[in-house]
Amino acid sequence: MQGPPLVGWLLVALCAATGAYCLARIGADAGPAGGRATGGDALMGLGMAAMAVPTAVLDTRPWGAPLFAAVFGAAGLRSLLVAARGRTEPNHLHHAVGAFAMVYMALAMAGAPMAGHSGHTAAGHEPAGTPLLTGLLLVYFAVYVVRTVAVLVPVVAATSGEVTWPGRPNLTNACRLSMGIGMLAMLLTM
Repeated sequence: MQGPPLVGWLLVALCAATGAYCLARIGADAGPAGGRATGGDALMGLGMAAMAVPTAVLDTRPWGAPLFAAVFGAAGLRSLLVAARGRTEPNHLHHAVGAFAMVYMALAMAGAPMAGHSGHTAAGHEPAGTPLLTGLLLVYFAVYVVRTVAVLVPVVAATSGEVTWPGRPNLTNACRLSMGIGMLAMLLTM
């Protein structure tokens, strides 16, 4: 990952903790569909943690980009196939977008010069990837984060003062929120 090493390590910690939690929850979630969705979350969290390791510590060139692209490409295709079979829930399509965003970032970062090389510094590196696609992904994940926060934040009724939640607050939603924030940070550091 390009960008400040502190940001990279914070992303590694956040995404690894999220991925590990989801991995531990696979058996506890109801039914095979819940386990598959949680498995997708675990793959995304752990993969994001691996991709966020600063390049000064772990330079994954030349094997990293093809490996990440293959793993996340397969995960994205699988999510699209599950969604196309009609057993769709919003998470399958979101997993597909997230997986393809990871493929995009892996391939874009493989073609970008490393920070501190070729006259570029971490603060002034040339952006990797296509600005339009990066911008669209930033908008998608920003909207996703705001919608997820809306599910997690309690609402106080103006007339009765009763506290209710618009959605079902749980740690899975909090994990998806943290991965959405992590995806935003990774896209911004490209």
